[in-house]
Amino acid sequence: MRFQETETVELKAVVRDDVKKEIVAFANCNGGTVFIGVADDGTVIGVENPDDCALQISNTVRDSIKPDITMFVHYETLELEGKKMIAVEVQRGTNRPYYLAKKGLRPEGVYVRQGYSSVPATDAAIRQMIKETDGDSFEDMRSVDQELTFEATQKEFRVRGIEFGRPQIKTLKLISDDGLYTNLGLLLSDQCPHTIKVAVFDGTDQNVFKDRREFHGSLMRQLNEVYEYIDLQNKTQATFEKLLRIDTRDYPEAAVREALLNTLIHRDYSFSASSLISVYDDRIEFVSIGGLVQGMELEDLSLGISVCRNPQLANVFYRLQLIEAYGTGMKKIMGAYAGLKETPQVLATNNAFKVVLPNMNAITTDADGTSIGVDDNRNPESNEKRVLVYLRANQWITRKQAQELLGVGQTQAGRVLKSMVDDGLIRQIGGSRTTRYELTR
Repeated sequence: MRFQETETVELKAVVRDDVKKEIVAFANCNGGTVFIGVADDGTVIGVENPDDCALQISNTVRDSIKPDITMFVHYETLELEGKKMIAVEVQRGTNRPYYLAKKGLRPEGVYVRQGYSSVPATDAAIRQMIKETDGDSFEDMRSVDQELTFEATQKEFRVRGIEFGRPQIKTLKLISDDGLYTNLGLLLSDQCPHTIKVAVFDGTDQNVFKDRREFHGSLMRQLNEVYEYIDLQNKTQATFEKLLRIDTRDYPEAAVREALLNTLIHRDYSFSASSLISVYDDRIEFVSIGGLVQGMELEDLSLGISVCRNPQLANVFYRLQLIEAYGTGMKKIMGAYAGLKETPQVLATNNAFKVVLPNMNAITTDADGTSIGVDDNRNPESNEKRVLVYLRANQWITRKQAQELLGVGQTQAGRVLKSMVDDGLIRQIGGSRTTRYELTR
């Protein structure tokens, strides 16, 4: 009888180190049998000591292949033409991809069966096996890159006085139960492949670039660097009401912060495209890859309903006190523009999510061509607008301060403040001589 190599049969005259490569390939594909003691031409030459041979292979399988594959490998001694050989039967494993421990979860460590040969798997094939085994949750999948460092994330934890050792890494699910880094670990590592591109344009369209940057590295590093960069673009404009100076930034810092966090936490990282932030003269647009989570509608966001695409990533940000436990981000963004006519916009398609923040100091032109501040159009009552602008720069206002700010009498100032309280724009604190007013949100 002669043997022949096929997609499920491999022949080995003697036990060599590369036998583990064949076993990995069979376990990653449709299974197969390695015959030890059979020459390449199919001639049975036998082995001298079948028991020692089987033990040697068993030890190699146990020590050199990850994850544990021993339950899918069976050894049998066969005798043909008076010669003994070993049949190593390998079943398709349930925890693919299997790989050589010394090479890691990379093409040079992961083998598949291709025709009559065992060859390195492609990155795409490795990712597909991971997806089939780990499910569709991007965060929980094992990372293809296992050579990760966490300098930026360690710094972020250290600044907040929080431990970031092996126990915390495991608790936060940066590593899987088998000790491999997950995709969540990849996102927080210095080797994170995803980036944020920020462009600053001259005017209100994309015809002229003023500056552009691409931010790399850990999401923690990107968060800090992108915020600092946007903060440089967030100018402060001073206005005067008689002797009172009122400073107003183009964009509320709270709104910028929450929009940036939303871009990082809710994007779909299974796509390789960068997140985009565009700064125009009249607005900032935050575009995140991945539309609303299935089952969610835009109207749900206004009700405070939040379904997180990356709950483990959100949990890390929560531990660092960067976000609150529940989905309050959109409420904070809208609250930063409370009482104004122009408010943030939220747009979504099947594959993208956009948050648009209006510039509070932008200049527009009215019907007769007169230049006016966008802010002047936001509230039909100019007196109420002045109070709101004042309160965005100060913690509270008294009726006497309102009189001076508006240039009106005591009665008129009282009416303005009462109307704003009735409309829910501000709230009254204290009573009698200590009465003062502050923004409701």
